[in-house]
Amino acid sequence: MNYLQFREKMFDLVCVNINQIYARHPDFNRNNLSRWVKTGLLVRLRQGYYTFPEYKNNIDIAYYLANRMYQPSYISLHTALSFYGIIPESVVQITSITTLKTAMFVNEFGEYSYKNIKKNLFFGYDTKAMPDGRTLQFAYAEKSILDLLYLYPFYNTEQELRELRFDEDFLHNDLNVNRLNEYISNFKSKALEKRAKLLTKSYNL
Repeated sequence: MNYLQFREKMFDLVCVNINQIYARHPDFNRNNLSRWVKTGLLVRLRQGYYTFPEYKNNIDIAYYLANRMYQPSYISLHTALSFYGIIPESVVQITSITTLKTAMFVNEFGEYSYKNIKKNLFFGYDTKAMPDGRTLQFAYAEKSILDLLYLYPFYNTEQELRELRFDEDFLHNDLNVNRLNEYISNFKSKALEKRAKLLTKSYNL
């Protein structure tokens, strides 16, 4: 199989892993991948995962790759908080939650960070449609806040929570308090409950 044949069959997948290739073409020569990466025809995302350089500079695709190259996962934490406008900073890393071990990958699309969470806490995400019809797994705003407080326990004083500079208009007008409280209950964590109460006190919710 030459590159043009490979591209025609695999391009629409966006994120291609070696198992998908062998499932379709058992006699595929894996050495082709290394050669195509060296010549810039393919981009290596992580071991065994590849995409095409034409997808660069598309933030939706960068998010999509986060979901696809380490599964199961959903985008949360600082990336989701920035996406919703809850924190003012733009975020360099794309941060996700996974039930797999904590991991980080760096490739031409950016830095991808994955934080491990227990299987019973892997909830609170929505399926968002991309313009091209693909979908993303993205945490609800309420879950992204709780994921942050749960995984970063040093946010345990009013001062530290205020230093996060959460957008108060969002917290007062757009935050779904019922969903937040439901999710807090699902965590079954006294420490998280305490930090969530500090959050409500810090921002007068």
